[in-house]
Amino acid sequence: MELLKERIRKEGRVLPGNIIKVDGFLNHRVDVKLMEAIADEFAKFFDVKDITMVLTAEASGIALATICAQRYGVPMVFAKKAKSDNIEGGLYQSEIFSYTYKKKVTQILSKEWLTDADRVLVVDDFMANGEAVRGLCDLVSQAGAELKGIGIAVEKGFQGGGDRLREMGLNYHALAVIESADEHGIVFRENEDKE
Repeated sequence: MELLKERIRKEGRVLPGNIIKVDGFLNHRVDVKLMEAIADEFAKFFDVKDITMVLTAEASGIALATICAQRYGVPMVFAKKAKSDNIEGGLYQSEIFSYTYKKKVTQILSKEWLTDADRVLVVDDFMANGEAVRGLCDLVSQAGAELKGIGIAVEKGFQGGGDRLREMGLNYHALAVIESADEHGIVFRENEDKE
């Protein structure tokens, strides 16, 4: 998606440790028009008329997932990082290692909001190692729901998470795959998926 790549080229910054900062438009301050364009782009790759739920992880994926769900006319649910007192009944749980927080995290989701009748599109704003997405896929599996696809706005291709999902044969698509990022700039993977 050229519009997204252009924003990353123009506004993205590379921080020490290969951290790619895109929080000015994607996951802290949110450009809603860009999110709508991303939702429309995902609709080219996934049969959004056949989904019943958009699923993401707390917290930065929530904005994009909400706009996608609104665009597709379905609910959005997100896996929480901690159990709160207002969650009743059973829980699905998946242990992951958070690249962002450098620690193990338990993703939790109420069994009330994801069932075996659901057809799920997993959406997230950013992927490094793919642990959050792996955990979300695990939650879908625990529910007995059908995973219809995985849509990622920005993938750090050099960290391998997206490649592992592709090798698994999942219906996976990333809109901007970063091949390398350093003090000299950001380079996108060519010929990833035809736009």
